[in-house]
Amino acid sequence: MTEQPQQNHIRCKTILEVLGKPKEHIEKKIKEYITGIRDDSDLIILNESFADPKQQGELWSTFAELEIVVKGIPKLVAFCFDYMPSSIDIIKPDEIIFKSKDVSNMVNDMQARLHGVDMEVKKLNVENDFLKRNMKASFKNSIAVLLKMKDMDDDELSNFTGIPKEEIGVIIEELVKNNKIKKEENKYKLIA
Repeated sequence: MTEQPQQNHIRCKTILEVLGKPKEHIEKKIKEYITGIRDDSDLIILNESFADPKQQGELWSTFAELEIVVKGIPKLVAFCFDYMPSSIDIIKPDEIIFKSKDVSNMVNDMQARLHGVDMEVKKLNVENDFLKRNMKASFKNSIAVLLKMKDMDDDELSNFTGIPKEEIGVIIEELVKNNKIKKEENKYKLIA
């Protein structure tokens, strides 16, 4: 005997949060998330409520609370990966029974998604390291060009490069250590 599809359905409450700026962006983004859920035939929204955006330091946050029906545990897991809710509270059914094959498929799908996320994080780390190295080289070159024009102190180098004085100090120390520049009477000078 085949189970009816609604017996596999899961009714739950969930909260989706968005943090960012400006305020208008997070208001738009939370609505886009809800539209994406509405467009998914495996998800049914029964109730929804939106919180007013609140400022948290420089950022804004908002959330939506939804009561949804999800067509099965695998889709609930996919929903969690796709929308990253901050919480899920299963209302019905009270008990869920799995076949080992279904659990294996679900775990393998979860592992595939996690490996995909891991690959993206590694890719972003490589790109980030590349950008940091090139940005640092660019700052070093800017300092060298500035010091070729005239000797300057920390404040002048900070003003011309746009790098805060505390942060430019690290780059200056490295240039001094590598004998690219030297300090004479509170000013830095390029070593020819």
